[in-house]
Amino acid sequence: MTGARPGYLLWRRFVSLATGAVVYSGGITVIVVVAFIFLLLFLVVAPLLQPAKVAPVSDYALPGGSDAATVHYRIDGYREVCTRITLDGRVVFFRCRDGSIVEDVLLPGLAELPEWERAVRSFAAGSRETGVFALGLNGGKALIGRVEYDIAYRQNRRIVTPRLSFPLGRSAVPVDERALVALAVQAEEERVALLTATEDGRLLLASWEMEESLSLGEPEWQRTWLELPRPVNSVTHLQLDPTLENAYAAERGGYIAYYRLPQGADASAQVERVHAIAGKGRIADVELLSGGRSLLIGDSAGRLTQWMPVRDRANRYSLTPIRRFDAGDTAITDVAPEYYRRGFMTVAEDGRVGVYYATSHRTLWQGRIGEAPLDRIATSPRADVLLIEDRTGRVHLLDLHNPHPEFSWPAVWARVWYEDRSGPSHTWQSSSASSDFEPKFSIAPLTFGTFKAAFYAMLFSLPIAVLGAIYTAYFMAPALRATIKPAIEIMEALPTVILGFLAGLWLAPLMEAYLAGTCLLLVLLGPAMLATAWVWRRVAPASWRKRIPEGWEALLLVPVVLVVGVASFGLSRPLENLLFDGSLPLWLSTELGIRYDQRNSLVVGVAMGFAVIPTIFSISEDAVYSVPSRLVTGSLALGATHWQTMVRIVLLTASPGIFSAIMIGMGRAIGETMIVIMATGNTAIMDLNLFQGFRAMSANIATEMPESEVGSTHYRILFLTALVLFCITFVLNTLAEVVRQRLRVRYSNL
Repeated sequence: MTGARPGYLLWRRFVSLATGAVVYSGGITVIVVVAFIFLLLFLVVAPLLQPAKVAPVSDYALPGGSDAATVHYRIDGYREVCTRITLDGRVVFFRCRDGSIVEDVLLPGLAELPEWERAVRSFAAGSRETGVFALGLNGGKALIGRVEYDIAYRQNRRIVTPRLSFPLGRSAVPVDERALVALAVQAEEERVALLTATEDGRLLLASWEMEESLSLGEPEWQRTWLELPRPVNSVTHLQLDPTLENAYAAERGGYIAYYRLPQGADASAQVERVHAIAGKGRIADVELLSGGRSLLIGDSAGRLTQWMPVRDRANRYSLTPIRRFDAGDTAITDVAPEYYRRGFMTVAEDGRVGVYYATSHRTLWQGRIGEAPLDRIATSPRADVLLIEDRTGRVHLLDLHNPHPEFSWPAVWARVWYEDRSGPSHTWQSSSASSDFEPKFSIAPLTFGTFKAAFYAMLFSLPIAVLGAIYTAYFMAPALRATIKPAIEIMEALPTVILGFLAGLWLAPLMEAYLAGTCLLLVLLGPAMLATAWVWRRVAPASWRKRIPEGWEALLLVPVVLVVGVASFGLSRPLENLLFDGSLPLWLSTELGIRYDQRNSLVVGVAMGFAVIPTIFSISEDAVYSVPSRLVTGSLALGATHWQTMVRIVLLTASPGIFSAIMIGMGRAIGETMIVIMATGNTAIMDLNLFQGFRAMSANIATEMPESEVGSTHYRILFLTALVLFCITFVLNTLAEVVRQRLRVRYSNL
């Protein structure tokens, strides 16, 4: 502009530079925000990837002396007072940090027995959380006790006071006339069970239950006993699960006798005998994992194996090895399971210490704390400290930092063999009312559910939205388009919680009641619309066709859709009575084995489809409508029909915009939350069945995040799920942009 004033030119330059700076800074801000979101999610997830850490705290002489061998250690929940039980019946309470003795007592039930009868032949500890233990005596009696810790606070100072209690009394209870060479014990408030192996090779299961006395009105212990089938070889270890359903006897020669205990008066014990170690060797230790459903067997070659009763289709149980761990090449001397998780620790003759987790199949830490062979290991209820005794009479106290042993990449993506399952599976089940429950954190079914929801939503919405957009932009009359397009775009403002509410409380019961009619509607609607179009073009008189202005023909399909819908739902009940014994959902389940859930993928696909249709329709319609008119008129002038012009010119030119609309719609479907929560059963299963539900990642995060403990493994895996969802959407959007740019370059010359 030759006559422009200098001030005006400066103003234009300033506006141009300012606009460029705003656009540039906006782009940089978006990149920074996306990177910040990724970093925030990763920082919460990062502790899952850290290994366990073990650090020495103190080292001191064996409290109480080494005159008698140690059979058991116990640590209080605050790591202040430890308990040592010896083979001569002494109980030594001492400070965990320095080994100073708090109290050293002889079990009172032993002092009253003759010297020969009170000789301890065996020892057993029950479930770690109960603190119950039992000593098997040479005279055939057993002394059952419990180590407990009383917590008090005085002047803002915590005081831990250890004490002994005796469920069946302070005296030893008679079990048999022979010496008890092996024991297993479990106890609750009103029941005590004792599994014993006698010197002559018999297995006895004695149980005491508390019942009210009719004469005295006070509860009394009533004893029952059962003799189990005799083991083939002599017994070295016994274990009894807390439910008293399973018992295990380790025999010399590496065999395990598995007893399925009777649960009724007329039932009998079932027994199975398996060889538990490979090659030559002996069973060094046998322990139950927390919950009592799995058995850990360590042998003299340093191998650790997890065994579990597995039920087959005939409802028969068999003892099956499900995992193996490598703990070195020397004999394992002791195994210490955690109190509440499926982790465990081992010590070996070569001084090696191992920290493992069963479900994630992880070796969390291995190392040596000295050259001396190690005899005993114990952990605290919180599994944050290790107490180890070596054969030189020293005790080592170590700090253990192991907050997230449940996590491993195979545990969240691959099939995992969980307890009480017949085989490996993908399972998400983060909480339960049972205290011995094992959390299951498989992300695979959540990812599968996310893509399943997006697939069915796009399968429903994509043809309707894209074809509707093409028709509206290219074939529809401008006056009708001015009404239809805003009406569909207004649907996008409808809250998804309303769609989810309608889908869960109205659409799902309606589809279940008229499932045959729904399927018939989906089958007939397309052919009915095509047939109507053919009749209108080929059969209808020309005078009728002239009455409908060009571009308004779509209104003729409205009564067709209504008639087909009413007819389909009207034929639903007669069709089900005629072909499906009165109920299509029941017929699918009984005849085809296809389970039908009221809130299923079909419901979600329809509801989410209505949420996605406005987005895809609006962007696609704008892309088609924005095709330069000169391309259309030029094609028509050269003799092409409207359909040829639409297919070969319009669609190719608008393809970048249509592709962007599809990917934006898919992104919304992948991230949808409320419809998935309200319209599906929210069950984390991996099944393509259209009539079953699923659980999506976004819905799982929204459902469980308020209930998760901050900093827990559950909490961090939920953030990992969010990170996976973020990466999926980021990758999909990046690929979509790459494809869109290539389409734009390819067809820009049309």
